[in-house]
Amino acid sequence: MALLHTEMHVCVLGGGSWGTTVASLASHNTATTIWCRDEQTVTDINERHINSRYLEGYELHLNLQATGDLEQAVRRADLLVMGIPSDSYRETLAAAAPFVRPRVPVLSLTKGLEQGTRLRMSQVTNEVLPGHLAGALTGPNLAKEILAGGAAASVVAIADEVVAEALQAVFSTDLFRVYVNDDVIGCELGGALKNVIALASGMADGLGTGDNTRAAVITRGLAEISRLGQALGGRPETFAGLTGMGDLIATCSSPQSRNRFFGEQLGKGKTVAQVAADMDQVAEGVKTTPVVCMLADDAGVVMPIASEMNRVISGQQTAQEAYRGLLSRSVRRETDAPQSQAPQKVNRLAP
Repeated sequence: MALLHTEMHVCVLGGGSWGTTVASLASHNTATTIWCRDEQTVTDINERHINSRYLEGYELHLNLQATGDLEQAVRRADLLVMGIPSDSYRETLAAAAPFVRPRVPVLSLTKGLEQGTRLRMSQVTNEVLPGHLAGALTGPNLAKEILAGGAAASVVAIADEVVAEALQAVFSTDLFRVYVNDDVIGCELGGALKNVIALASGMADGLGTGDNTRAAVITRGLAEISRLGQALGGRPETFAGLTGMGDLIATCSSPQSRNRFFGEQLGKGKTVAQVAADMDQVAEGVKTTPVVCMLADDAGVVMPIASEMNRVISGQQTAQEAYRGLLSRSVRRETDAPQSQAPQKVNRLAP
């Protein structure tokens, strides 16, 4: 397999903050090229070893090379890493597909679901590049903290154990610890679903509700994530780990979180369009939320927090109305799942 070459070449598609950070991490261990659409970003990385658009003030590894030529970036790759938002993931991978050599694994960094198909990114990869091993690198990872030298941990989720261990070596550094997990479904769902809860947590912050409310939203949000994740094939222990609880805590708590920030602005009274216009990066949770609600309906899983966020995002209610729903929650046992087919008892913001 190409991945096991002693001199491996990694290609990362996408010059956003996380794609750039992962490319810089890989550059510690092997030859790495990042493909960026923006010519200035290519110049910044090659000549100044920075990404001034998304990571101003943070230095990248000196060995990282950038290009705006997709064919040049992909053709040599022994590992293809997709740092592309969910709404353009399929299109970008399809454009790269003619240049991807046989059996090259594809690793997604994207924490979202494809609209329309409701597919996870590894499933999209399997459709666009059948026969290629598909997985994800995911976990509680904030790009700027990692580039600043903070310790962090992540997970390579891929079905092949040999490849997984090889990928550990690709991304691991002294301060970036990489674990492996063959539960690709659970790991990908944890990363996508936590963004919905992060919107709710940020919205509560924007409303000025305090730490108690945030803790309640995070905890009950994890229960929602676990219920749907298991219904869709993920393993329970995955949602208690780095790609579930760990990623949820980081994303709901950090001011660096795009989804938490988006929710916070909604809580302060801005519209979805206003917040989106002020952001230069994608908050995946906004597009993921309606998809999650459809998946939950199909699976017969009640997800009150996601349902309320979907109503806010679609303009059916305000953040204040969603919060009032939280306060009017009917009392039940903490460990009981809310019942489907009982709309009069469906919660507004917390299950």
